[in-house]
Amino acid sequence: MSIEHQLERAEQLCQQRGVRFTPTRRHVFTLMAGQKGAVSAYDLLDRLKELEPNAKPPTVYRALDFLLTQGFVHKVESLNAFLFCDHFAEHHPMQLLICTQCGQVIELHDEAINNAFEHQAQLHGFAITSQSIEAHGRCRQCQAEKPANC
Repeated sequence: MSIEHQLERAEQLCQQRGVRFTPTRRHVFTLMAGQKGAVSAYDLLDRLKELEPNAKPPTVYRALDFLLTQGFVHKVESLNAFLFCDHFAEHHPMQLLICTQCGQVIELHDEAINNAFEHQAQLHGFAITSQSIEAHGRCRQCQAEKPANC
């Protein structure tokens, strides 16, 4: 799906939800939509400055907070980075596979994993307010490569 189409979908959702999709939020959304994989806020800020030369860290963090709240991006907690979500129109479970070699982040949407996790929390009398399920390892491509030190 094109970035323009993603932007149109996001604008429609914001209008339906009654929230403001400001120019800065649009810029950060567009940058995230064009990003392959996870990106740090400061790397995003460097790219945003090309569009908004006066942008400062709070500018990008406020925009990212908005995008997180609307479900347009996910936070990769262990990398302190952000990942664009192609499935932002509906709430969905999310688990992340993170390659420690190349940095690829794969977003999964497994309801069974989510249900098992919530069930275990309930058994322990725990009320989940937010969750991040992340696993680190090596992706298929990195596993197939010959180790550099051989």
